[in-house]
Amino acid sequence: MQQTLRLIIDCPDQIGLVATVSQFLATHQANIIEANHHTDLQTGHFFMRHEIRADSLTLSEQDFERAFTPIAAKYHMNWRITASARKAKVALLASHESHCLVDVLHRWHSGELDCDIACIIANHPQMKQFADWYGVPFHFVEFKADNKPQAFNQIAQLINEYQSDLTVLARFMQILPDSLCQQLAGRAINIHHSFLPSFAGARPYQQAYERGVKLIGATCHYVTSDLDEGPIIEQEVVRISHSDSAADMVRKGKDCEKTALARGIRYHLEDRVIIHGNKTVVFA
Repeated sequence: MQQTLRLIIDCPDQIGLVATVSQFLATHQANIIEANHHTDLQTGHFFMRHEIRADSLTLSEQDFERAFTPIAAKYHMNWRITASARKAKVALLASHESHCLVDVLHRWHSGELDCDIACIIANHPQMKQFADWYGVPFHFVEFKADNKPQAFNQIAQLINEYQSDLTVLARFMQILPDSLCQQLAGRAINIHHSFLPSFAGARPYQQAYERGVKLIGATCHYVTSDLDEGPIIEQEVVRISHSDSAADMVRKGKDCEKTALARGIRYHLEDRVIIHGNKTVVFA
């Protein structure tokens, strides 16, 4: 697989910005294989993602950062450069629903998701069977009414021990405390089984059924302290009719959940997502 470097930038929009970055890359023989730009006309903010052949640059990553820093300072850039050769470590959190967990594991196992699954953490012990099949370390964390702080401390400790770059809530049906949300800001992804912002919270399919909606969906978003209100990465929908029961909606909705979550994870792993406030720019 061709190894690449990804240059990710967001900053106030300014004349000469693209030309300056392009000139810098050309000077150092960067072979750009994908380029994406976007300007938010309402906020005047600029977003850029360039993917570069790693073997084309005449600079090492360290030298690149050193040389590019003055340009970044001049244009007030938020920026990073990442290497595709460094696979992100992903921790998966699960409860009793297995469809999203198994789908992510299969896509990882087949090479569709370019990452390392560091561990699976679940509050239902039966999830161990999937960890064993895929050869992934498993940790059962029991949740009771009187031990939730201790349980979340255990989860936080495991995430730190495995040095996870990304935590995925694969239908993990526990609300993360504020402290953990802040610790994982921009590095934790959730799948919610509704087309947010409609039907947030519990039992969204039943809510949708009672409202008689004609579309249901799923939303992949970053985790924040505000429940189901984090920046949205990806959404998927399916059409339904008056003849569909709430159980039918659950069945059809599971396909939306798997698809939206898989896309959201892949976009994040490939540095295609830039968070700006409570919104995202996704160079899909």
